[in-house]
Amino acid sequence: MEDDKADDQVTTVPDDRPGTLPDAYDRPGWKRDVTIFLAGQTVSLLGSMLVQFAVMWHLTIVTRSGSVLMLSIVFGMLPQAFVSVFGGVWADRHSRKLLIIGADTAIATITLGLALLMLSGVDDLWVIYVALAVRSTFAGIQTPSVNAMVPQIVPAAQLLRINGINQSVQSGMMLLAPVLAAAIYASFDIVAVFLVDVVTALVGVGLLLLVRVPRLVRHDEAAAAGEGGAAERPTYFGDLAAGVRYVRGHAAVRWLMTIFATTMVLIGAPSYLTPLMVTRTFGDEVWKLTTNEVFWAAGMLAGGLAMALVGTRVTNRVALVVGTTFSAGVCTVGLGLSTNMWVFYSLGLLVGVSFTLMSAPSMAILQETVEPEMQGRVFGFVGIVMTVAMPLSMVVFGPLADRYSVQVLLVVAGTLLAAFVAVVLAVPSARRSLAAVARPVEVPT
Repeated sequence: MEDDKADDQVTTVPDDRPGTLPDAYDRPGWKRDVTIFLAGQTVSLLGSMLVQFAVMWHLTIVTRSGSVLMLSIVFGMLPQAFVSVFGGVWADRHSRKLLIIGADTAIATITLGLALLMLSGVDDLWVIYVALAVRSTFAGIQTPSVNAMVPQIVPAAQLLRINGINQSVQSGMMLLAPVLAAAIYASFDIVAVFLVDVVTALVGVGLLLLVRVPRLVRHDEAAAAGEGGAAERPTYFGDLAAGVRYVRGHAAVRWLMTIFATTMVLIGAPSYLTPLMVTRTFGDEVWKLTTNEVFWAAGMLAGGLAMALVGTRVTNRVALVVGTTFSAGVCTVGLGLSTNMWVFYSLGLLVGVSFTLMSAPSMAILQETVEPEMQGRVFGFVGIVMTVAMPLSMVVFGPLADRYSVQVLLVVAGTLLAAFVAVVLAVPSARRSLAAVARPVEVPT
């Protein structure tokens, strides 16, 4: 599967010089390509989220088993974590656009197969588990390619703004998807949800076909071509080892991934435990649980919109990342100390805002700082962090919630996160490394 000529119209040779802008500003129609790309990914994301909610509800209603739900999470997340590192290597060796199209098509195919099996009366749990595992596997191929392709079509100075827009879209889907999934599932059945996901995946693929993506020429290829010889690539595992060495040796990337992973662990599970606190402290009425989810999603949506509106004006992105991480820790402590329901909801909204204001600039820094030919592998490791952190967090905090109050766990998690930020700031090497990537590239006049 080569990336030679299939979809690329512009050649981009990676440049190690700091602050070098991609060709997107010089390429006419980059705004069109970015708009079509985000629209396609939004449609595809909506279908995936519909399946996520519908499967969770279906298994809950049919089995009423916590073990079944646990297995669905394992099959739905762990394959992506395992495959992401390999998917990252593929994203650096092949056409990222074709990898996204292939993965989306494969996910649509397995989902259609599951729908047809259930229509024929085959609804065993193992069939659903297999489908979830296959979907997760191809998500591990798709996600690094999506993140690595963004800086190929987006000017470097616009990355923070575009990531803010993308975060807003994802947060908006978190508000829309459960409502739409409930309407389809209640009116028809889970098979209808699967069929909707197939259609949205095909729409996403169709839109992506319209996007023009510059062809990425790696340094080793360019060097070989300059010497008049045939371009020779390292072996697949050589590329994988190079990715590991890159992350290990690039201090700024390593610290950003550490901040992101720690935040996911200390905020992820506690955020999922907030409904339990609502039930135990404020009552188990459905509207109270729904309001809690809406406030969290609205906070993430607000944070994304803020980045979309003022992202290009942020002059110190690392200060924003560190400050909002600390803010998330303080607000999480506040959640545990809250005795008023509406104060609790408001603090949840602020945690949502803080998380988005941390993650959007973190992604922008990685997309701008990491060399284009290494981005697939780096985002493969980011994918592992994102998919492993949540289950790991649940493994730690979930059982503790049955022994201790959720309030205590929230206070502990928030305190640990705030203390972690203080430790990062106290380490001279961390401060130096992060300061080197704090300022964005200049926007051309």
